[in-house]
Amino acid sequence: MKLTKSLMLGSAAMFASAGAQAADLPVKAKAVEYVKICSLYGAGFYYIPGTDTCIKIGGYVRAETTLNTAGHYDVASTGAQGARNRLSDYYSARSRQDLTFDTRTATEYGVVRTFAELAFTWSSGSYAGAGTTAVNGSTSYTTSLTSAIGAGGLGVWNAFIQFAGFTIGKAQSQFSSPWASYPGQSLEIPGGGGWEPVNQFTYTADFGQGITASFSAQDQVANYTTNIWNVSGATAAGLATGAYGANDIGGTRAPDLVAMLRVDQAWGLFQASVAAHDNHAAYYGASEVTGYAGDKWGWAGQLALSIKNIPTGPGDSINVQGVYTKGASGYNFESYLARTYAMYGGTGLPGAYQSIGFAGVSDSVFGTGSGQELTTTYGMNGAFNHNWDPRWSTSIYGAWAAVRYNNTAKGYVCGAVVANLALSSGLAGCNPDFNYAVVGTATRWTPVKNLTFTAELAYMMLDQKYAGGSTVTLPLQSGIAKPATAYELKDQNTLALLLRAQRNW
Repeated sequence: MKLTKSLMLGSAAMFASAGAQAADLPVKAKAVEYVKICSLYGAGFYYIPGTDTCIKIGGYVRAETTLNTAGHYDVASTGAQGARNRLSDYYSARSRQDLTFDTRTATEYGVVRTFAELAFTWSSGSYAGAGTTAVNGSTSYTTSLTSAIGAGGLGVWNAFIQFAGFTIGKAQSQFSSPWASYPGQSLEIPGGGGWEPVNQFTYTADFGQGITASFSAQDQVANYTTNIWNVSGATAAGLATGAYGANDIGGTRAPDLVAMLRVDQAWGLFQASVAAHDNHAAYYGASEVTGYAGDKWGWAGQLALSIKNIPTGPGDSINVQGVYTKGASGYNFESYLARTYAMYGGTGLPGAYQSIGFAGVSDSVFGTGSGQELTTTYGMNGAFNHNWDPRWSTSIYGAWAAVRYNNTAKGYVCGAVVANLALSSGLAGCNPDFNYAVVGTATRWTPVKNLTFTAELAYMMLDQKYAGGSTVTLPLQSGIAKPATAYELKDQNTLALLLRAQRNW
């Protein structure tokens, strides 16, 4: 009995001790709150744990090369590329990681959306051959933020908030069509509003049935200001590059004002856009007492049309748009295009070393003591996009744009050209107007979902309007190794090839 009692008391003590230790342990952690699918806004959205906000993360990885140009994605039309000599790059390469973050939150005032797109880019450098600063042992390698070895650059494409019909932040201009200046291609062409997002404050009214109207105040800096030339400051060196004067842009005074009406339905899309653009010049000379040309407002208008479900096949489309500008040339020649041109080529003209086609895009020109003369441009672009089957597609595209200076502006420009470049035909043979045209095709192969290989070929033509057989005498241009001698003024053209691999996710 004593043995049994001892065992029972020992067991009770042991359980009591175990209970006391268990009471001292922390409370068991709650189960982890796993990410849940958010079906409110389409595929790919998930709830951020612990919130009622949904997020979608996406992007792409891209690797590409351009041949016969160093531009991404412009053709060889200026600088060392336009020189077409041993300093010109035959190719350039680029790699990019793009990330998008799209959040949505339902509120009593409607959905609050934020969207950001970040692009990490590395581009190959170039060899200028003009004694530039040594980098990595080479005296001619040029580098930049996006081409430094082992480095790269961050681009903030989009960063905006949408709420109750308002869009606030950096987003694509309301002037542009949904495809912007890319109706079916990747290389840059004129003839429509640009893609590059811009800071804006916009209100969009939705009338239902796919009909919307937007009213916007947007930043004009960089994207939508080309050149305001004071022709009195023109130099031989500048004219040789297509710059018809000193760029005399003053400070920012007013945003661009944009209005847009869009009908987006199953058959396609129609859009009409207008924009007002303030041209604000600096002073005529080096100080305030020299005076200035007063502000002049310019404007731009655009019509865009997309036709879907055409008889050629499922998913095929035709995208076309046309634009007219007066004092707002950036709405035609978008910001990724060169805005001064100097393209060299061969010649059969006796006494001429080579030929050159030079031209320039501006919002306005003026001379000291005079007012601004607004520049007129107009153009169009379009593409036919065809799907051969689910894996192969082809686009055929084209663009044409014109730049026209009024008679007063021509007098300013031609006076500078004749005086600085000794135009052989004199004032009678001077005409700074020009046309810019591109035709091209792109073919895409998608062997598996979201992986696409693209080959795109574009042919660009610069149609200058100086009298045939005219020559100009250019100064030494050591940066592109062009000698000081006579050059024939002549139309120019060039080809560019883009090869790309892209994986979307």
